[in-house]
Amino acid sequence: MALGLRCFRLGRPAFCNSLAALTRPVSEVMLKTVSGRQNSHGQYMAYPSVPARHFATKKAKAKGKGQSQTRVNLNTALVEDIISLEEVEEEMKSVMEALKDNFNKTVNIRTSPGSLDHITVVTADGKLALNQIGQITMKSPQLILVNMASFPECTAAAIKAIRESGMNLNPEVEGTLIRVPIPKVTREHREMLVKLAKQNTNKAKDSLRKVRTNAMNKLKKAKDKASEDTIRLIEKQISQMADDTVAELDRHLAVKTQELLG
Repeated sequence: MALGLRCFRLGRPAFCNSLAALTRPVSEVMLKTVSGRQNSHGQYMAYPSVPARHFATKKAKAKGKGQSQTRVNLNTALVEDIISLEEVEEEMKSVMEALKDNFNKTVNIRTSPGSLDHITVVTADGKLALNQIGQITMKSPQLILVNMASFPECTAAAIKAIRESGMNLNPEVEGTLIRVPIPKVTREHREMLVKLAKQNTNKAKDSLRKVRTNAMNKLKKAKDKASEDTIRLIEKQISQMADDTVAELDRHLAVKTQELLG
């Protein structure tokens, strides 16, 4: 009995060490010499271990989602036989410039004669800009006059177009002379202009989607001219250009909103 207890005590450390080694991950296994010595060939022995599988934490997954995707930057000259990316870019830029022009002319706290220039009037001869059929002048800081003497038959249509311009204008008519009182700058008026700016931005985004769709349709027709990988890269480039333009539209809207609300 005493001999058995003595053997158990002597063997217990080795047993515990072996058990610990079996539960240790591979990454923590260290090479050690047997009895502190190398063998004749200078080799090291490793304790046996159980492979450990490492799972991504929620924090690591969230970090991965936040990383931006790789951007594409194709040489336009190399794909011009398939599609002109320069033309697509110009069309997208024109959408951006049109919104800027719209903001400058029609979405201002202070209404000016230039704000009325490009109001579209539906006439018997088609759609015409107001400044093409009427003479617009500033009578005073509170009043704009539109003289329709050259096209008196379009007076009613001009009044309707001014009212429906979204600029919160209520024109009055005296014969062929349209009087347009400039509204006071109230909080309500500022919020109305912000709403108008958002509407115009959404219209610009609709125009941008049409440019993108047209470009993608052209690309589909040219699939026989290039490999699938090349077509895929061009599609990604076009989508990337559209996304960049949308971000720019939103940035201008944010700046305009801040300007209008003060």
